[in-house]
Amino acid sequence: MSTMTDAPKSAFRPSQLIYDTRYRSITIQVVALILIVAGLWWLVDNTISNLNALGKDFNFGFLSSAAGYDINQMLIDYNNQMSHGRAAVVGILNTLLVALLGCVTATVLGVIAGVLRLSKNWVVNKLMAVYVEGFRNVPLLLWIILIFAVVTESTPRPNEFRGEDPAASMILADSIAITNRGTYIPTIRFTNSLSGDEAVASQEGLTPVASGSMDWLLILGTLLISVIVIRVINTRATRIQEATGDRPNTLWVNLAVFFIPVGLVLFFLGATIVKPYLKGFNFSDGVHLRNSLIALWIALSLYTGAFIAEVVRAGILAVSKGQTEAASALGLQPNRTMSLVVLPQAMRVIVPPLISQYLNLTKNSSLAIAVGYMDVRATLGGITINQTGRELEGMLLLGLFYLVLSLLISSVMNYYNNRTQLRER
Repeated sequence: MSTMTDAPKSAFRPSQLIYDTRYRSITIQVVALILIVAGLWWLVDNTISNLNALGKDFNFGFLSSAAGYDINQMLIDYNNQMSHGRAAVVGILNTLLVALLGCVTATVLGVIAGVLRLSKNWVVNKLMAVYVEGFRNVPLLLWIILIFAVVTESTPRPNEFRGEDPAASMILADSIAITNRGTYIPTIRFTNSLSGDEAVASQEGLTPVASGSMDWLLILGTLLISVIVIRVINTRATRIQEATGDRPNTLWVNLAVFFIPVGLVLFFLGATIVKPYLKGFNFSDGVHLRNSLIALWIALSLYTGAFIAEVVRAGILAVSKGQTEAASALGLQPNRTMSLVVLPQAMRVIVPPLISQYLNLTKNSSLAIAVGYMDVRATLGGITINQTGRELEGMLLLGLFYLVLSLLISSVMNYYNNRTQLRER
């Protein structure tokens, strides 16, 4: 009678780290990690040695020193006696402003152009093709400079609005003035401001947005709470619909929740609409949108919108034609078929490349320096570095800002993409 015994295990040999497939991948990863750490260590050590040779150290104390320069477009209060850190915050807000405006406008233009690119009308189809191909194949910097030249050279001077028979006039009930120095639009001023600085802002020429920050934060907070409540109401209505088949009418409730709270806040703050008016050689009051901001906004929107149009067109073509035929068989009109059947399904294809377009627009906003719009690239990454000589620290902070902003945009869009994916039962 024979007995079965396990074969004795061979002892571990160092050669197995290379020739044995069980250990080879781990060996490669460890070696790669060591090389990366060594490379980073060499880079940091070399940087420190070079800084010491130049008599420099590595610190961010320059952010607290006086900036000494002005910023021509700002959303918060700022003057040249404030710190470089404050100037960087102003530049960051300017970047966020043009990125937000550009993303919203480019999305609207891109969706419209993408849908019209599939139109059976030959003229409409070819016009959209010219728009898409024209903007995609010309560098963005050229469009920014061209649009800036157009809005500057083709608009009237402020003194042309003067006189009994002026050569130029304001539009929309004399509330908006478009000039070669920028566009002046009405603003909201608060007589019961929480910060109590509206009168000072009027005397010193500060924008109401920059002076009444607390008031605007209260308004934005109220709107955010209203949106959350509306979302809760709609979620409850969806549960009732799934349980009973009947969906409660939430339109008027949602409108009341959105407008009544913010209306009460505006009433208690004493909100009044202030129109711009000609004073001396320029317009006073209102919000001054400089041509640099307008040109950058338009160029980024049109340029990125052309790419988004192709993304939307590809997403629509990815939806089976059977979906359109089924909707037509049910009696849906073509526009309702597009908005209710095709686009919701196409979004699963559209969103991933759309994230890249938003990221490109945000990073392309750094081209603002070409037309004098002072974003974070011009403040922190430009004037501050030139004045303080802290190029390493400044560029690290600038890169960190764009990295965090890009990751934030990606996270939000990926969250939306996950919410729109089909759920298998």
